[in-house]
Amino acid sequence: MNKTDLVNAVAEKAGLSKKDSEKAINAVVDSIIDALKSGDKVQLIGFGSFEVKSRAECTGRNPRTKETIKIPAAKLPQFKAGKAFKDAISE
Repeated sequence: MNKTDLVNAVAEKAGLSKKDSEKAINAVVDSIIDALKSGDKVQLIGFGSFEVKSRAECTGRNPRTKETIKIPAAKLPQFKAGKAFKDAISE
């Protein structure tokens, strides 16, 4: 399912126009991104939680040249599925 399919599904289930559904989906995604940027954790009970994890700088090895390289520190988004979501998928 891509974004267009998601917009169509939301429009059908919620009884909204496709334009309104797309605005709602964009608003939700933008709100989650803004919250994560500011360091907050987003929890949707029954669905899951989004948070940012920090990865420390480390050294690695280029497998082709065997050269040691430095991998920079990074902040990575992470999603953890909620129990109700896991249960619904496993049925």
